[in-house]
Amino acid sequence: MSDRSAIASLPASAWFKSSHSQENGNSCVEVADLAHQEVVGIRDSKDVARPALCVGASGFAAFVRAVSDGTLHG
Repeated sequence: MSDRSAIASLPASAWFKSSHSQENGNSCVEVADLAHQEVVGIRDSKDVARPALCVGASGFAAFVRAVSDGTLHG
């Protein structure tokens, strides 16, 4: 099964929002962890029918760490 197929077949309960998201927020993303495939799915919470972005779990973890500790430079 490809990463995209695995992401597309996930139930709604597999996706979660950041604890910083607000229920009425306009810029929320949802994340699904496919640890068994070392992949993380990322999708727009306002349009869940669109394809999700698939990224490597280690790269996503590094991104989250950089955002959390303030070392991410744009």
